[in-house]
Amino acid sequence: MVNRLAHATSPYLLQHAENPVDWHPWGEDAFAEARRRDVPVLVSIGYSACHWCHVMAHESFEDEATARTMNELFVNVKVDREERPDVDAVYMNATQAMTGHGGWPMTVFATPDGEPFYCGTYFPRPQFQRLLHGVAEAWQNQREQILDQGQRVVAALSQPSPLDSAATPQPTIDAELLAVAHRTLYAEYDTVNGGFGSAPKFPPSMVLEFLLRHHDRTGRTDTSPLEVAEHTAEAMARGGIYDQLGGGFARYSVDEHWTVPHFEKMLYDNALLARSYAHLWRSNGSALARRVALETAEWMVRDLGTPEGGFASARDADSAGEEGLFYVWTPQQLRTALGAADGDWAATVFGVTEQGTFEHGTSVLQLQQDPEDVSRYQSIRQRLAEQRSARVWPERDDKIVAAWNGLAIAALSEVGALFGREDLVNAARTAARLLVDLHLRDGRLLRTSRDGKVGVNAGVLEDYANTAEGLITLYGVTGEAEWVHVAGQLLEVVLARFGDGSGGFYDTPDDAEPLFTRPRDPTDNATPSGQFAAAGALLSYAALTGSQRHRAAAHAALAPLPLLAQRAPRFAGWGLAVAEAFLAGPTEIAVVGQPGSPDREQLHAAALTCTSPGAVIALGDGHQDDGVPLLRGRAPVDDGPAAYVCRQMTCQRPVTSVEQLRRALVEA
Repeated sequence: MVNRLAHATSPYLLQHAENPVDWHPWGEDAFAEARRRDVPVLVSIGYSACHWCHVMAHESFEDEATARTMNELFVNVKVDREERPDVDAVYMNATQAMTGHGGWPMTVFATPDGEPFYCGTYFPRPQFQRLLHGVAEAWQNQREQILDQGQRVVAALSQPSPLDSAATPQPTIDAELLAVAHRTLYAEYDTVNGGFGSAPKFPPSMVLEFLLRHHDRTGRTDTSPLEVAEHTAEAMARGGIYDQLGGGFARYSVDEHWTVPHFEKMLYDNALLARSYAHLWRSNGSALARRVALETAEWMVRDLGTPEGGFASARDADSAGEEGLFYVWTPQQLRTALGAADGDWAATVFGVTEQGTFEHGTSVLQLQQDPEDVSRYQSIRQRLAEQRSARVWPERDDKIVAAWNGLAIAALSEVGALFGREDLVNAARTAARLLVDLHLRDGRLLRTSRDGKVGVNAGVLEDYANTAEGLITLYGVTGEAEWVHVAGQLLEVVLARFGDGSGGFYDTPDDAEPLFTRPRDPTDNATPSGQFAAAGALLSYAALTGSQRHRAAAHAALAPLPLLAQRAPRFAGWGLAVAEAFLAGPTEIAVVGQPGSPDREQLHAAALTCTSPGAVIALGDGHQDDGVPLLRGRAPVDDGPAAYVCRQMTCQRPVTSVEQLRRALVEA
């Protein structure tokens, strides 16, 4: 027996298709049914890789008695937060306002008009059963108070935020603002373990990008930004949050030492981190950063690549009903897999002990220092990976999300170009083709697809911004002008449909399904905020095209930065990184010459190693501009390849050698 979710495209919703709960997908039909029956709506929001979502599903949603109560007293709606980030955002704001915290699964009781009046997250089954009866009784006997509660919540959440552009003056983007952000971050820096704050610890990929750009823009006069980035990156790469066998990062560490992860592995984390480690290598030449960037990129392609050419969303934390079971080891398991001598050596190398670092005496693999016997280490690592592959694998959420594929396109383009891996660039190109051909319909992006079938949910701001960012980055690597033109089309939609009239952006377009409030949040979370991502893509597009309109829009979108730089720079890393690029120009590099010629390839490779924040690259033959204004009038020199280093379309004299280009980039 299946419910209404049986025809969903979301793997998360399909996980609940055989629940005895009479689930509805999100939509007007559910709320109309609640009005007809005169009952509240129970909105349950989660995602497929969420461990506690699985726990609550097993305890409550698969339980006949609990499901019967839910069906009798409520209209029940199941939402995949990754398909509907707008729905998730407005109810998360309500949950945090009512309870002081948030998380998933999110459990929201709402009126038939969608107004939330009671919110929470995970509830154990006995507590959840009592809650169901209590809410239903209050709906019958205290209706007026409940409706008033819902209206007051909506009114409060609809008030302007101090971060809204209408309440924020045109920002002053200067060196002092970014220095303030750096000082505030440094005060929160964990000098012992790396990262910021205490447990749980999330990979600060966007903050790492800011720190690297801050170091590069300030001319290396202050080494602390780079030192913080290096320390944090190494601590994560050597800890249990990094998969020492297969590559790729888990969602976060439950402890402050990066030892025990929450084992779900997300596309967006790994795309952002692969790019951050590549940029770290570009700044300091770290062999560890190079290895981790490549292994993470390879993991994305190998483990999340789909037959259609895109990238799946995530791997679950659980396998065979237990969190982390796929990843952890005991000393005896190592000896069984490798033999006594190699097993004991591997236990020492990877920090596997009899006491364990995780549950039931198991340990998460760590690599606190590189072993001296590299060949033995590589052999053992490969053998353990092969042994592990015979275990029950965590489930994969194979829906393709436009925003996260945009992040992956940017990462794979740069990692592939920097390290001479054309296969990674090709993977980025194939994913870009999928987004353009499948997700882009009549000039508008659709957010998700699965098995080659595009979904019905409209793209949100992060979809447009991150896809544009990925396509602009891919253009800088390949010189294929189509990508920058599509990016321009997407950014036109951003400016026409998402703006708030005061320089900021909503997270949904003006013709989106209306919710009880229109979501907007300029602060970073697990991914760059839509507003800051849009600012970055607008600035890069302006640098390639000379468009002052796009540059002005990027500047206006940075309006929340002065307040965030002082109070919460950890939640504005991407905006701060964009601000660094704004101050740096950004540097514009046009490389022209005969395609495929070794001299042009060498100039292009040198351009890619430019550490000036947010530098953009245009690549052409020097005879036609392909509709990219930065190439206009940039001709070869003496029939040979040349490079032009520019700021806001004003260029230095062309250079023809790698050494000259590097000097020009330092002087730019």
